[in-house]
Amino acid sequence: MRMHSQRSFLFLLGSPRPDGNTELLARRAAEQLPAGAEQRWLRLADLPLPDFEDLRHEGDGGYPAPTGHAEVLLEATLGATDLVIASPLHWYSVSTPTKHYLDHWSGWMRAPGVEFKPRMAGRKLWGITALAGVDAADADALVGTLQKTANYLRMEWGGVLTGNGSRPGDVLHDTAALSRAKAFFAG
Repeated sequence: MRMHSQRSFLFLLGSPRPDGNTELLARRAAEQLPAGAEQRWLRLADLPLPDFEDLRHEGDGGYPAPTGHAEVLLEATLGATDLVIASPLHWYSVSTPTKHYLDHWSGWMRAPGVEFKPRMAGRKLWGITALAGVDAADADALVGTLQKTANYLRMEWGGVLTGNGSRPGDVLHDTAALSRAKAFFAG
């Protein structure tokens, strides 16, 4: 694991729409990162993954080494100290591109030579989401998905930053969310 001064943040943008409210909120939070912190931003819609196939009970139960977009995402994931899942709230949970990405973690845990699960331990997982409403409890399933994922992989849990935004740019009028964004990565 890298030292604190050498933190590397991977922002995984799960919206099918560029510059959506979730991304705007994530970028506001990222403005507060220390000057030495690396940032890498990947739009999951630009790196589409195939539907995940559960091969645990097929043949030898092994998974092939990731290739193509999956290999890019795996390398970026393992190269970060901090992973930020920036997914808009879709039907009370993560977006489809985000779900596909997380589903592939199951294969990465079983791919030969990757050692995904032990390598993820100690990294920090964060979430950022915009929802069309003011009740943050609507995002409980999204929060639960990410928090349980962090717990399972023995990652540190950074929490979820929520903001209100339905129409493009709405989150920039959510002063409470923008205020929370300023301190989000300090926690």
